[in-house]
Amino acid sequence: MANESKRIPVILDTDIGYDIDDTWALAMMLKSPELDVKLIVVDANDTEYQARIVARMLEAAGRTDIPIGIGPRFGDPKPGAQWGWVKDYSLANYRGTLHQDGVGAIIDTIMGSPRQVTLLCIGPMPNIGEALTREPRIAKNARFVGMYGSVYKGYDGTATISKECNVVCYTPACQKAFKAEWDMTITPLDTCGVVVLSGAKYQRVRQCQDPLIQALMENYRVWLEHVKRPQEFEVKSSVLFDTVAVYLAFTEQLLRMERLGIKVTDDGYTLVDPAAKQMDVAVDWKNLGAFEDFLVERLTGPTP
Repeated sequence: MANESKRIPVILDTDIGYDIDDTWALAMMLKSPELDVKLIVVDANDTEYQARIVARMLEAAGRTDIPIGIGPRFGDPKPGAQWGWVKDYSLANYRGTLHQDGVGAIIDTIMGSPRQVTLLCIGPMPNIGEALTREPRIAKNARFVGMYGSVYKGYDGTATISKECNVVCYTPACQKAFKAEWDMTITPLDTCGVVVLSGAKYQRVRQCQDPLIQALMENYRVWLEHVKRPQEFEVKSSVLFDTVAVYLAFTEQLLRMERLGIKVTDDGYTLVDPAAKQMDVAVDWKNLGAFEDFLVERLTGPTP
C-alpha cells in the first residue's frame, strides 16, 4: 500500500446505476492504493437505489469503513439498469455509515480535513452545486477532478463536439462548479470516450475471481441485459468513461494535457474560451494501450 501520509484524500460523487461505467470506476478507485477514500456520495435521480449499489460493492470489497452519503433526488426518480442486482438488498442491512444528508457530508468532510481533498466527480452535479451554495469555502480546501464535456471531439471520436451527458443533465450546477475557486482537472469525451477493453484484456477482468470484480461483472451482465446488448458480455466492456477521471485523481502520465479556459454554455456545451476559468484538460492520449493495460492490472490486482 502507498505510504499513508502520501495517499490522496478523495470524495467520490457519482450517479452510479445508470451507465455502467460508474461501477467500473468505483471498482478501479477501490483498487487504487494511491487514494484514501473518505466518502462516496450518490448524486441525481433515484439516490436510494444508487446507495444500494455502492453499499453492496463496498461489502464485496471489504470496505464498509467508507461512509456513503445519499444526495437528494433530482431528475428521473426511477431506478436504473442495475436494479436487478439490488432489488432484494436493503440498506437497513448495511453495516457501514450512511449519511442521509449527502451534501452535508461533503461539506463536513472537506471542511474537517487537515489536507486538501480531491473531489472526484463522475456524474451530474446537483450535490456539488448545492454544497457550493451552502458553503462556498469548500473550494479552498478541495481540488476538482472529473469526467465532463467535449472539447475537440464528441461521442465515438467524432470531429463534432457533443453535449456531454454529465454537463447537459444538470447544467446550472455544472456551471457553478466550473466557476468555483478550486483547481480543476477534467477528462472530456476526447480522451475518456475511447476507452474500451476487449480481447485478452477484457477476458482477464471477466475471469478474475476477486469478489469485487465478480460483483462488477454481475452488474455489467445485468446492465447489458437491460440495454438489450447481452452478447457483449462475452467479448468486451462498454465505454469506460469514468475510469479516466479516477486515473487523473493520482496521475496524468499517459495523457496529453492542455491548460484551457472552459466555458459551460446554457445549452450544455463546454467551449474553449480564454476568458473562462483555466483548468487542466486531458485532450489526447500519449498511449491509450498502456492505459488499458494499467486498468486491467489495477482491476485484477489486490484490493488495498
